[in-house]
Amino acid sequence: MEWRFGSSTRPAGPGAADGTAVEDPRRGKARHTRRVTEPRTGGVGGRAASPARNVDEVAPATGGSRATADGQAVGDTLSTPWILHIDLDQFIAAVEVRRRPELAGRPVVVGGRGDPSERAVVATASYEARAFGVRSGMPLRVAARRCPDAVFLPHDREAYEAASAEVVDALRAFDRPPLVVEILGWDESFLGADTDDPEATARRIQAAVLDATGLHSSIGIGDTTIRAKTATGFAKPRGVFRLTADNWTAVMGDRPTGDLWGIGTKTARKLLDGWGLRTVDELAHADPAVLAATLGPTMGPWYVGLARGLGRRHVIGEPYVPRSRSRETTYQQDLLDWAQVRAATAELAQRVAADVAEDGRPAVRVAVKVRFVPFFTRTSSVTLTGPTADPAVLTAAALDVLERFEHDRPVRLLGVRAEFDRD
Repeated sequence: MEWRFGSSTRPAGPGAADGTAVEDPRRGKARHTRRVTEPRTGGVGGRAASPARNVDEVAPATGGSRATADGQAVGDTLSTPWILHIDLDQFIAAVEVRRRPELAGRPVVVGGRGDPSERAVVATASYEARAFGVRSGMPLRVAARRCPDAVFLPHDREAYEAASAEVVDALRAFDRPPLVVEILGWDESFLGADTDDPEATARRIQAAVLDATGLHSSIGIGDTTIRAKTATGFAKPRGVFRLTADNWTAVMGDRPTGDLWGIGTKTARKLLDGWGLRTVDELAHADPAVLAATLGPTMGPWYVGLARGLGRRHVIGEPYVPRSRSRETTYQQDLLDWAQVRAATAELAQRVAADVAEDGRPAVRVAVKVRFVPFFTRTSSVTLTGPTADPAVLTAAALDVLERFEHDRPVRLLGVRAEFDRD
């Protein structure tokens, strides 16, 4: 079976669910630990949308692909006239409410082991909790102060993975028209669709997902991945919004650069302090060469491209291969002795080494993150002399990097990340 997308005729490609940063509530009372498989961001020193997977391509790659017996393609890339970005609304909280209907309409906060007296952060909050100022990444203790009546629940990775798989199944079963599915994480995917009415298609997709899973979603429509992803923010909750070259400047031009996918608070501040670039339109008209001189030949021009809404014009229907494996732990009691810090770092490194071995690819770089009291975070990394999965080498590298940090400050969080070769 072949599916037509634009001027090319090729079969659609499958995706595969990626890992997502999670907090494991089963690691004992003294601390909570999370294992991170990073499809996009997070983990130890992770960063936002990668330019490697969001490059504007004037002439998308063409060529065949190997199809399975049921017509699904293996490792296919399709040129599509419309790119949709689906994002499940308050996904984790919605999954919890789905299995506890009595919580509907109440403020729900999910994170850690669900105990706001412990050190842990908010994984997600329902819209009712957000109305009180509760946000993802906020310490649970702060969330409890802002919303004392909130229901606090532990993070349940298995439940969210199962719900995510249900959503993916619904997307792949959708046939009006068939979709190319590129999974970005538990709660979001890019969708390639050949349709004359993308809004109507988006509404049918929302209805199909809701019918199959009971979960609501928002969908952004665009002519590039960047515009589709950005459009979803205007669609929330439960809406549909189109953002293309025709209305990009009108919608985004006067907004701060921090509203762009891939530009965080620190980068926005750097753009403002270094070049006086406050708005998206100002960044869009900046000289890429000038930014490249300071930000690097890749990131400088890429930020300018983001401001112009440039991105991939096709959806990649192949499984995403994680770029790293990492572990991090928030300690309920500060680590005061440097020997404790070294021992804890070594333990994390050994867990990461086991993850690397399980993945079957050698690591080429090791990073360590340290969060000091009260909440000061630093990250440093080293490139290995050669690719390796040897636990002793990875542990030694992590301990060497650790020695770059201060030894006389209490530590509340440690993280270790092993990066794979991107070639």
